[in-house]
Amino acid sequence: MSGEASPSPSGGINLEGLEDVEDFVWANEGEESMSWERFSHLYDLMLMGNTAFRNNRFEETSVLVQAINCYSKAHNIKPGDPIILSNRCAAYLRISQFLKHRPSSASEYRPLSGLDPTTHAGLALKDAEKVMNLQSNSASSYILTTNALILLEKYEPAHQVILSGLQVDPVSKALQNLERIAASRIVRTSHGRPQRTDDFDCTLCLKLLYEPVTTPCGHTFCRSCLFQSMDRGNRCPLCRTVLFISPRTCAISVTLNNIIQRNFPEEYAERKLEHDSLTHMGVDLLPLFVMDVVLPCEKFHLNIFEARYRLLVRRIMEGNRRMGMAIVDSTTGSVAEYACEVEISDCEPLPDGRFFLELESRRRCRILQNWDQDGYRVAEVEWIQDICPSEGTRERADVHYTSIVK
Repeated sequence: MSGEASPSPSGGINLEGLEDVEDFVWANEGEESMSWERFSHLYDLMLMGNTAFRNNRFEETSVLVQAINCYSKAHNIKPGDPIILSNRCAAYLRISQFLKHRPSSASEYRPLSGLDPTTHAGLALKDAEKVMNLQSNSASSYILTTNALILLEKYEPAHQVILSGLQVDPVSKALQNLERIAASRIVRTSHGRPQRTDDFDCTLCLKLLYEPVTTPCGHTFCRSCLFQSMDRGNRCPLCRTVLFISPRTCAISVTLNNIIQRNFPEEYAERKLEHDSLTHMGVDLLPLFVMDVVLPCEKFHLNIFEARYRLLVRRIMEGNRRMGMAIVDSTTGSVAEYACEVEISDCEPLPDGRFFLELESRRRCRILQNWDQDGYRVAEVEWIQDICPSEGTRERADVHYTSIVK
């Protein structure tokens, strides 16, 4: 692994020192306890995995998944091999970065299923730590661990790993670049304030717990994080116990919430501001559900099953219960210029995590600009004011006739 930065698919932090994987060599293998036929199969798996990794150009997650599968099969044949672990770690890191920065416009045409970017980064960290235990004198193990920690937004531990790695290889370009990235993102705690530990962090978003809820199996998460995780199944994200809870019946842990607010007021205020910005948008900001054309005063039903839109529904139900509905313009491939605001009049969560919605469309708007936010689109809009035709004109008569017919 060299010190060049791997290309980022759509912006964000570049991975350092992971533009290639290590080749699995024949030398010094096969004469121990492994038969020649078994080692030959192992070598072929590593060759297929490396080929898939090198052929990937960030267009297909399936290519990286294929590489990971090959490395995992090789690991089953020879557990604890540092080359197998480091190559699989690099594949996990790449797919995590790809998913983290994948634009929502791509999901509208081709939704993805499978593990989320945080889970992939966590798997990469496990492999990287194993490589570090096996090769503590190799700079590549520190590079892998640091990349995983940065993707998990654990900048303080990442900085400590970098400093240890620079003692092993002081001239490593990759470690030097990673040191600058980690240092620029470290939030330094002020003097006299309690030091926050992982005990107060949500294991899903890896941030300070906000509106903490404790499951019957004893694990605590942010309320929004838990129900976002349950979009894919009604099991505890940590121990996989089946959970029979819903947003309507799950109460916040009041005592724990008060402890967090009292000891970490500034960080809690930041988390509250972050949460409010997602659930209570400004007057001219509107989350978009990209599906079809809707006109004002229509009543209709929707069955929400896609994870990103389930997250959208939960957030707007905590806010003003309104979103915009728009269609993709077939000529441009982007969201159409005009949308319609709709209001959720009834939301029924189903046992499998879906939402059954009753909606009524309200008013039209013009989309000035839109951007990606957690897998769905948010738009800045300009409201359209209908101008009533003047008295005595044909247009006024048509409007009057239409109202009578209705």
